[in-house]
Amino acid sequence: MSSEKTKILFVCMGNICRSPTAEGAFRAQTRKRGVEYLFEIDSAGTHAYHIGEQPDARSQQAADKYGVDLSAQRARQVCTADFYYYDYIFAMDAENLAEITQICPSEYQNKLALMLDNIPNNNCKSVPDPYFAGRFDDVFLMLNRASSLLLDKLTKGKKKH
Repeated sequence: MSSEKTKILFVCMGNICRSPTAEGAFRAQTRKRGVEYLFEIDSAGTHAYHIGEQPDARSQQAADKYGVDLSAQRARQVCTADFYYYDYIFAMDAENLAEITQICPSEYQNKLALMLDNIPNNNCKSVPDPYFAGRFDDVFLMLNRASSLLLDKLTKGKKKH
């Protein structure tokens, strides 16, 4: 297997709540297991509402409770180059999956999936948007669990340095 990093992009609508939380949770999981050198991790939004902004303060507070710092992240919008560059692109919900599916070149559609599909036998397919509804802690825990299980899949058979 090549030593090239596995590149992962997490996507939601504005890139200030769910996808930065997924990025932070996954990054924290890689550090905890000592495999951060195997991955390149980023997040983006399907819409340009918040480009350049930090994650929502409520998302940052929820992540902080679990020792995850999101403060260095800045929102950006998904672009066509992302489909060529990233190995895996995980949408936070069906609506955003549909958005990226429409703009993704057909030869890269196999890179697209729902984040919660990483949780076996999970009935909930979409991460609820906490922007208006709250539930920031629930969203963090949900994404942290999905991140842990995703990391299990991606590191199976790989040795730590």
